[in-house]
Amino acid sequence: MELAGLTALPSQVWGAIRLVPLVREEPIADLRLDDRLYGDDFAAVELDRRTAYCSYIPHGSVATWTDDGTPASSYGTQLRPGAGGEHPACVPLRFHRRMARRADRNRVRFLPLHLALEGYLALHFGGPDVVWEEWSRRAVAHGLSPRVEQAYAGAEVEGLRDALRVFEIHPGQCGVMVYAADALAAAFVVPHPDDYRALHSSLVLDLFGELVHHYATLHGPVPEFRARLREGAVSSLADLRAEAARQRREWAAFHDRTMAGGLLGASYAFQRVRTMGPFTLSRFLPPFHRNTEQHIGETITHQDGRLAYLKTFRLSEAQIRRGHLLTVLAAHDWRLEAAAGALGVSCDQLASRMEHAGFGALLRQDIRDRYRAAARRAAP
Repeated sequence: MELAGLTALPSQVWGAIRLVPLVREEPIADLRLDDRLYGDDFAAVELDRRTAYCSYIPHGSVATWTDDGTPASSYGTQLRPGAGGEHPACVPLRFHRRMARRADRNRVRFLPLHLALEGYLALHFGGPDVVWEEWSRRAVAHGLSPRVEQAYAGAEVEGLRDALRVFEIHPGQCGVMVYAADALAAAFVVPHPDDYRALHSSLVLDLFGELVHHYATLHGPVPEFRARLREGAVSSLADLRAEAARQRREWAAFHDRTMAGGLLGASYAFQRVRTMGPFTLSRFLPPFHRNTEQHIGETITHQDGRLAYLKTFRLSEAQIRRGHLLTVLAAHDWRLEAAAGALGVSCDQLASRMEHAGFGALLRQDIRDRYRAAARRAAP
């Protein structure tokens, strides 16, 4: 993944939170994004006739574009308070049709981050393709339904709300990288600086993983990166400008190569969700390599390759393990012996991993009991 046309500026630090502004060389004017606020409703999204995605979805995004490259205007914001302006005492249920739905010819409503999370939850959702003897009737009939993951709202990430409130928004800023204890928590990119100013505070409504929440809560303040001028290099204002420009270039290269390397240097499997004129809305999944930084997310890209929109979610190690386990099982046609061989473990050890990952109910009870007994016998 590349951030072509975007440059990282020096970071701003608040406790364990580090925000790295991203500015565009030239804004994308023929695509605009805006927020649509849904309030505190619990939401269910109808994916198809048999499948629904349920979550707390406080906001959605509306993408508006033009087909001929002329500037587009943002759609506007819609608020939905309770009766009398206050939030309702109960938790109502809001129904959505699809993660991304066309509102009219040049406007699409989609649910930011939930589009990516649904792709992760749907990973090999159907379960075994072949009815091997190890799999339970539930696995064959219902696959991985229900599939559940936990996330935290940005408002629950220690220091994030304050950081967004007090930090400067730079001229031309179209995105931000959010770090917790210098671990990349999220990347957020929009087409136009006006969109970013309107959506800057919406990060507190986004979802963040367990790892990010713990890092922000338990880690102390992170150090600031300060510019260092070369001794004897400055004797005029022109020299000072040149040194400042050099520091900015070095910081941007260090950030993209080192701090954001886990996101930008990885390979992803992209799935196209919707074509929007010259733009394409997609979501992506990582290769689920163990013990490495892994992100899921969604993008809007122009047909010329420019990145117009990006939003990412960092997976925890447990979520990576679950994705890795499902990927290996599916790659070996859900045959336990073949999958165990690929992982370099025995079948009873693989069954134990499935139990710890929350997939134990997919196995027949007698098979689970047999593997548990074999594991006890093998224990020292």
